[in-house]
Amino acid sequence: MSSPALALHHLSKRYGSTVAAEDVSLTVGAGETVALLGPSGCGKSTVLRCVAGLERPDAGRVEIGGRDVTPLPPEARHVGLVFQDYALFPHLSVLGNVTYGPRMRGARRAQAEGRAREALALVGLEALTGRTPAQLSGGQAQRVALARAVATGSPLLLLDEPLSNLDEQLRARLRSDLRALFGQVGAGVLLVTHDQREALALAARVAVMRAGRLVQVGGAAEVFARPATAWVAAFLGHTNVLTAPGGLARLVPEGAVRLGKGNPLPVTAYQPTDTGTEVTVVHPLGTLTLHLSPREAGGIDEGRLRLSVDEGRVLTLPDDREGA
Repeated sequence: MSSPALALHHLSKRYGSTVAAEDVSLTVGAGETVALLGPSGCGKSTVLRCVAGLERPDAGRVEIGGRDVTPLPPEARHVGLVFQDYALFPHLSVLGNVTYGPRMRGARRAQAEGRAREALALVGLEALTGRTPAQLSGGQAQRVALARAVATGSPLLLLDEPLSNLDEQLRARLRSDLRALFGQVGAGVLLVTHDQREALALAARVAVMRAGRLVQVGGAAEVFARPATAWVAAFLGHTNVLTAPGGLARLVPEGAVRLGKGNPLPVTAYQPTDTGTEVTVVHPLGTLTLHLSPREAGGIDEGRLRLSVDEGRVLTLPDDREGA
């Protein structure tokens, strides 16, 4: 059985009195994409920097392809790294940028250029080899940075918020391209992101991080469907996380709400949105916030909306939110 692309064992890192990462253990299989997902400041980029060798952990071990690289410098770790700002060399052409990695790994010029052209073809930029970074759009620069990482032939790719500097329309298009690229490359991928949609679209597994610690790890769809705590549910974008007695919370998934059935309930607030209307409805479980299409909003009659909740689909969770 082959070793995982990455294995973290009880990784910890502090900056003075600030805990950036605490006892983080995680694996990324060969050819697997794992998203390290969390809000800004939770420590996810610190973990990535420790994997890349840009930071030295205070405790724990980093293994890449079964090799303990904890004491090694970045250039000896054999990882492909894509920074948030892409970090392209402004004085080099597109081809020069992508050739750089293989050359630093000891490949001869002709071999390095061959790998670079293959990588640029994978990201659809084989026609732009002579341009400089200043002549590229944001999306093109992101693709060049990816090609540069891929061209190294590394068994592990590290991506730090790779789409965060792009507009939403371009991000949506590139999510699909990235998913296809990861499947073709066959390397393990650790993707650091704060974007829940990005994680769900790109990763087979998700590791949710909060205040330096992993709080839930699992299949992407399973984590989103069954968050472990109220904080995780709220962070993942679930709207109706209702406080319950005894330090618990109830999660009412969107799919548990059935419009047009049950008792008419009072609607206490209306807010127009780009796609319809957001309303607040008083239900025996608690106050629900619902996003209604124009057709669904037409079901509001004299300030009341008929709905029922399938309580068999309501999840009871530990309420670990601040002040809960």
